[in-house]
This record gives sequence, C-alpha cells and structure tokens, in this order.
Amino acid sequence: MTAETERVAALDPAAEYVAAREEIDAAVARVLASGRYVGGPEIEGLEAEFAAFCGVPHAVAVSTGTDALRFALIAAGLPAGGEVVTSPFTFIGTTEAIHQAGGRAVFADILPDTFAIDPKQVAAALTPKTAAILPVHLYGHPADMDALQPPAGPRRIAVIEDACQAHGASLHGRMVGGMGTAGCFSFYPTKNLGACGEGGMVTTGDAALAARVRRLRDHGQSEKYLHAEEGYNGRLDAVQAAILRVKLKRLWDWNERRRAIAALYAERLARLEERGWLRRPSERPGVKHAWHLYAVRIPSEGRDAGADGRPSRRDQVRARLLGQGIETGIHYPVPLHRQPAYASLGLADGSFPESERAAREVLTLPMHPHLADRQAERVAQALAAALETA
Repeated sequence: MTAETERVAALDPAAEYVAAREEIDAAVARVLASGRYVGGPEIEGLEAEFAAFCGVPHAVAVSTGTDALRFALIAAGLPAGGEVVTSPFTFIGTTEAIHQAGGRAVFADILPDTFAIDPKQVAAALTPKTAAILPVHLYGHPADMDALQPPAGPRRIAVIEDACQAHGASLHGRMVGGMGTAGCFSFYPTKNLGACGEGGMVTTGDAALAARVRRLRDHGQSEKYLHAEEGYNGRLDAVQAAILRVKLKRLWDWNERRRAIAALYAERLARLEERGWLRRPSERPGVKHAWHLYAVRIPSEGRDAGADGRPSRRDQVRARLLGQGIETGIHYPVPLHRQPAYASLGLADGSFPESERAAREVLTLPMHPHLADRQAERVAQALAAALETA
C-alpha cells in the first residue's frame, strides 16, 4: 500500500488503545482482580480527576452522555412541560434527554461560523414557560456562554451545557462544563475522551444538584435499599472508569495534537476558501477549540442532494474522497426539526435556515490525535482536487 492508496480513517479509537495499551491493560486487570465492578474506587477516582480537569467541585459519572443530559435536567428542577431552548443542529440525544426528562424542546437557530446556538435567537425564543437553556458546544467550539445567561428575575432558568463533543475546550480561560448550572459529557469511544464502550459525566458547582444526579443514576437510592425517589439504572461501570482515568492523563496532549492537525488543515485549505470553494471552521477570540471534528462547509449553490437528480456538490466531493480511501462524515445531514421523530412539531423547511444550510453543506474531515501529518496533507490535496472537478 502506498501513501496515495492508504486508507485514512475519519476517526480511529483503536489507535488510542494501542498508544496506551500497557497502562489500559493493567487498569482493566486491576478492576477484574478487585471484584468491584460497579461503583468503588475507580468511579470515585475518575470523578475527582475529571472535576479537577474541568475546574468544578463536583463530577458524577453516569452510563451515557444522554443520561448525563437527562439527569442534569431533572436534577435542575425541570418541570413537566417546561420549555428548554436548544439547537436543532445537533445529535438527537440532546432533545431525547429533554423530552425524556419531561420537558419540551424549543429550537433556536445557529450561528453560521461556529455552529453554536445564536444568543439573539435564544432570547427571542424565551417564554414564561422557559425552564432551561441547553447550548451545544458542537464539534468542540464553545457556545457564547456569556451572551446566553438568562435574564435576571425571580424565575430560575437553568443553563445546561451539552459538552459531549467538547472535552477540554474553554472560553476566556473557563473550561466547558463549568460555566453553566451543569455540564454534560459523553465518553462514547469516538469522543476526545472516549471509553471502550459507553459512558458519561455531569459536572457542576451545585452540591445539591450533584447529590440528586447520584441518586438518579442509582434507582433513586439515598442509601442502600432506601429510595428517596424513583430513579434510573444509569451507572458507569468500573472497567470503563479505569480506562478513562488512563486516557484522561493524555487528554491535554491529544487535544494539542488535534489543534496541530486543525492548523495544518487551515493553512492548506486557505486557498480553497479564497476561491469560494469551501469555508473553513472558525475559532472565535478567547476560545480554545477542542477540535472534536473539523467541519468544512461546501456551498450548496442552492441545490439540495437529489433536487435535480444529481448529488449535491458536497456529496460528490465526499464520494470522490471515499473512492481514494479517505473517510469523511456528515454531522448532521438532517436537522432535528425535520426528523420524522419530530414531525408532530409541524416545523417546515425554512424554519431554521442556518441549521438547514449547515446540514446541506457540512463535511467533516478526518480528525483524531493519531492522524499523521502526511495523512492530513493527503486529505487536503485530495479535497482540493475533488472540488476542482465537482
């Protein structure tokens, strides 16, 4: 296999295991030998270490990122039918958590440069029923948390950060997960900090909220066989916690490698942006991007895929890259307000034009900390060639 034919994976979680194999194997063996597979010192250690990483007093490990969102909303006091303002341009886990917690998702459109929710659109969406704002730090770029603070008044509006793609990102020196009422993280294997399975975490400065999340994840137990409320089976297992503790020690370095790849892409793709062929992702002043994904925009030129019997320019480019062994992604091809699951909301095309445009144009390039410079160079060169002829 030559450099020109080598497969370039969009994501490569197995490479992280290889990089830390000896320590991960030892950590797993330690758990297996201990007999403490649920709860115990590995969970407590991970929670303490992740809280310190995020600069918050409390972190509570849970089974998934969706559980983190669901439990945080419930613990923050989301009332039945309470409105939660969030983005329609994200993974469905965000809105699943809102509805499963008893709330109602209300959408506000995104900013075209960061893909984060537009604070002006959020302000316009607030009503007397608004109980929470749920910004998504999409692709690793923090939302504008300063502009998203709810209006002062007697009615408490929680701000729950969806940081599932933003481990290690910061805004003006403040880590994501520590700027709102609570922060919610996913440890899905492809995340910046990924388990070898499922996992999640809730971070907060509110001791009472943390205590309630601990109950909710464990069937509502305040102590063994004493249930203060009905809860869920939402615990993280000790094997995953042990693996995450090993990886957490490497996360700063792995994120710096992502930053280096993003800088390489930015330099190589500048000429393509000057020609109007694509738009590179941005990093606003004061932001430290986690670069979970590197999302370029390929202008749709007013034509959706299939509108005239041909694939969109974005989809043509993606197919040509795949033909050369270069994997890419589309995160996300259908905004949430146009998903069949939410047809009952009655939100037509054009309801959120920036989200709809992003869904037509976004293409995510290979991005992971073990991507070699030569591979990133090849991606940039192949992308230029594909755009030239698309």
